[in-house]
Amino acid sequence: MSDSLYTATSRRDGAPGAAGDFVALLKPRVMSLVVFTGFVGMLIAPGTIHPVLAAVAVLCIAVGSGAAGAINMWYDRDIDAVMARTRHRPIPSGRIAAGEALGFGIFLSVASVAMMGLMVNWAAGSLLALAILFYVFVYTVWLKRRTPQNIVIGGAAGAFPPMIGWAAVTGSVSVESVALFALIFFWTPPHFWALSLYRCGDYHDAGVPMLPVVAGKAVTKRQMLFYTVLLMPVALAPTMLGMAGWIYGASSIVLGLGFVLAALAVLRSDADAPARRMFGYSLFYLAGHFALLLIDGSAGLSG
Repeated sequence: MSDSLYTATSRRDGAPGAAGDFVALLKPRVMSLVVFTGFVGMLIAPGTIHPVLAAVAVLCIAVGSGAAGAINMWYDRDIDAVMARTRHRPIPSGRIAAGEALGFGIFLSVASVAMMGLMVNWAAGSLLALAILFYVFVYTVWLKRRTPQNIVIGGAAGAFPPMIGWAAVTGSVSVESVALFALIFFWTPPHFWALSLYRCGDYHDAGVPMLPVVAGKAVTKRQMLFYTVLLMPVALAPTMLGMAGWIYGASSIVLGLGFVLAALAVLRSDADAPARRMFGYSLFYLAGHFALLLIDGSAGLSG
């Protein structure tokens, strides 16, 4: 990265960034869904965990997620400065220096993993470390600027939180926690491709090879439909495994059909509005599934 670009994306007045700017580095909107899925994974896991340790585990998941987001913003500061959606983030807008963001992210990464391992267990700590490393090195550094499959593979990073929550209680990984991982993993491509459809120009200008930029919007829309159909049996796995009952199962089918219909609406239209609606619905879809797991889950902290 050139010195001139670094100067353009560094704070000019030498004053420390405001607290709100450091919070923005943590991507709090993304963090909220990450924390929720991790929290649900912990609550429905078989076994017990002390409430204080449960709070520590949730905090570590939140901080680890935010730390990965801060490092991502440091690495992507050049393309963030180009894209309308991201140009007002703390680094490209000059409110926080790039080096400060990197140091902040590394410190929080190490602190969250160490706290999770030392206070909860090292199974959860190791999974948290893996999630951070995967997001930073596999998705951000390796995949994002090189392949239109960046979201397909890189989506694994965001699928770890329920596994981490589960491991915080059980100290292990099981087929049930892998099922929760799979739900988020297969949800991620249609979720982000919906965003990339109506932000296609941004990604083109920044040189990010999102699927609509490389393969075209028609191919992307067909892939989105494929993944929403594939998600329906994947999302039913918690019922099949006995983690939840048929309240969850029946609701999952309804939510899944809604996702398929949203993808069909996108496929049939050249306008941006259906993609925007599908992006919004995708957030409701995932949050709804994890809320249903809480309501209809067969196990809990006292299990």
